[in-house]
Amino acid sequence: MTARFTVEYAESAADDLLQVLAWYASQDVPDVGRRLVAAVIERVGQLEMFPDSGRVVPEFDTPWLRELEMPPFRIVYRRETASVIVVRVWRSERLMDPTLGGHAEQAVPADAPEASNRRDPS
Repeated sequence: MTARFTVEYAESAADDLLQVLAWYASQDVPDVGRRLVAAVIERVGQLEMFPDSGRVVPEFDTPWLRELEMPPFRIVYRRETASVIVVRVWRSERLMDPTLGGHAEQAVPADAPEASNRRDPS
């Protein structure tokens, strides 16, 4: 049987998802934001079984910093030994700042209530 990885959300990724919700709510289509956030969370779920399924982030070219492409979003995560930490959920056209070094902030467990309520795609 394949080992399952723990999936966590860094505070930065949780904030990104809250911003998606807030932006779509400000456009009077909150259901769209909720559907997009739910789709992101569902897509991240694949990392429990397939932590290397995302590509290496081209801006960093380090094997432990990977991303899932889910237009219009980039789901950027750190691949650890037994866990995956989602670091950012950004619009696809946005580039990561290489000066950040890919460090995840305080991680939030994937099943925490705050992990399912996040904001704006700017």
